[in-house]
Amino acid sequence: MLSRRLVPQLNQTFKSLARTASSSSSVPAKPQPATPAPQAPNYPSTWSTNQQPRPAAGSGPRFEQTAMELQPNPLSAMELIANEPVRLVHGRKAVCDGGGGPLGHPKVFINLDAPGPRACGYCGIRFEQAQHHH
Repeated sequence: MLSRRLVPQLNQTFKSLARTASSSSSVPAKPQPATPAPQAPNYPSTWSTNQQPRPAAGSGPRFEQTAMELQPNPLSAMELIANEPVRLVHGRKAVCDGGGGPLGHPKVFINLDAPGPRACGYCGIRFEQAQHHH
């Protein structure tokens, strides 16, 4: 609880602070819009029709003072998975757990009866049944 002598002093202090804040007319300069940065170094455009390009995605109030030139551009996961070679399996089903032990995903079984590679639904790694030589 504030003493009765302290309340008038606090009111006086707040009034003087309000006057100095209103009298200072220096408005900070508005930052210049950043040049559009690529989505990722290895994937230059957006890959979805409803995805905003990188500078527009960071335009909310959380990103007011963010300089896009200083932000990292991580590699696109789609490109990294596409560069991963197709894994050949000597059987009718493939088992994928994402690798890495606890950093992986739940174990899934992928049916390889149809020709061509089949991708894991979690991590996107592709598996294909090896050709049988009778």
